[in-house]
Order: sequence, then C-alpha cells, then structure tokens
Amino acid sequence: MNRSASAVWHGTGRDGKGMLTTQSGVLDGTAYSFTTRFEDEKGTNPEELIAAAHAGCFTMALAFALQARDLTPTELKTEAVVSLEKDGAGFKVAKSALTLTAHVPGISQDDFAEIAKSAKEGCPISKLLNAEITLDWSLV
Repeated sequence: MNRSASAVWHGTGRDGKGMLTTQSGVLDGTAYSFTTRFEDEKGTNPEELIAAAHAGCFTMALAFALQARDLTPTELKTEAVVSLEKDGAGFKVAKSALTLTAHVPGISQDDFAEIAKSAKEGCPISKLLNAEITLDWSLV
C-alpha cells in the first residue's frame, strides 16, 4: 500500500509560499510558508502534519492492541507535540511527545502501561521517525 502527498513551492525559503496536496484530497492546495512554520500565521506546516500522523497512527495501533485482548475503549484521545530544533545550519525533528488520555473499562494500570508502550513502539509512524518518541498517558 502506498499513500502520497505533494508539495509545490514558489520563491525563496523565507519569502516564498507553498501548497500541500494529499492523495485523498483532504489537503488540496493547503498553504504553508515560513510564517506558518516558524511563526503563527494561519496555515499548516510539516511538523504539524507529522504530529497529526503520529497521534492518529499511535491511537489506532492502541485500539487494535486493546481489541486483540478483547478490550473496547470508550475513548482514546492522543495529542502529539513534535519539537523542531536547530541542528547545525539546519533543523531536525528532535522529539515527538505523545500524551494519551484513555477510558478503557476492565483493564489494570499495569496491563494498560504494557499495551500502550507496545503500541507506541509498534506504530508505523513511530518506526519512521528518527527522533526520540515519548508517551505520557493517563487511564481514567
């Protein structure tokens, strides 16, 4: 299975503008620029998209892992914060911090910790990232 996205950029790195489009059409000429990436202008940026991908991938991996143990969560809510840091003359994604709040009837804290850790390590986006990946969770 392959999924695709494309980027088109016009101009310089600082003053230029770009557009992102995904195969599904969810992003269709979505604006991104220096100011949407390094300042607070409305629009998206690669790190925000990585954060969304990581949160979504991990949460789905966790749902499948719980299902394999005949457990049904009533809600899994994950936030991913991706950290972009200076790296010599450029930048690197240094960390993806996952914060999970889970409502899973009938599971112990210890079992949940084991399953969540396994989902964090096994999700395909976790495997893709060459960065520290953390998980902070709470079972309510």
